[in-house]
Amino acid sequence: MKTITLSSREMEKRIARFKRLSPLPIQQSDIPQAARDVVYSRKLLSVVGLETTTPINAAAPIVGAAGMTMTLAVCPPGQGPGLHSHRQTYETFTVMKGRFEVRWNDDGSGAAILELYDTVSFPPGVCRAFRNIGDDEGILQVIITGGVHDMSDIDFSFHAKEQIEAVRPGLSAEFEKAGFTFTAGR
Repeated sequence: MKTITLSSREMEKRIARFKRLSPLPIQQSDIPQAARDVVYSRKLLSVVGLETTTPINAAAPIVGAAGMTMTLAVCPPGQGPGLHSHRQTYETFTVMKGRFEVRWNDDGSGAAILELYDTVSFPPGVCRAFRNIGDDEGILQVIITGGVHDMSDIDFSFHAKEQIEAVRPGLSAEFEKAGFTFTAGR
């Protein structure tokens, strides 16, 4: 097999420095934090993005890894996105820091506690949520594979819409503009 030689300069394009990562641009908005917390982790740090730019991987320092994206979900204690499903993509979580509770099924009736380095993988069509149950900031590595990696792949529960609307009536329309829907489980 013929191999490839990369220079240090070329390889630097394939290294993501944690200290240089910044939250997704889509998270920087005038939408109140309480509503954003229903949909996003407090900070989503894109690490590996697709060759095609989407709102989820626009700031990824590494581009191109055979259709896989990787993001770090940073959550303060008690925070994490609500129940949602991915239409076409698999979503795999690994705890990098802290403890997380994952829930699944349309009503969140399935649950497990994940400790440091524990991993769970959800197939398309299964509702899932996660929440930092530790006392300190937690970090989940999120790997998405298969299908389309954009907001139109993500469908939140109607309950998530109700939580957003409780912050301010009509606010869920801002998330719908980005491509999210609120029909999971229906």
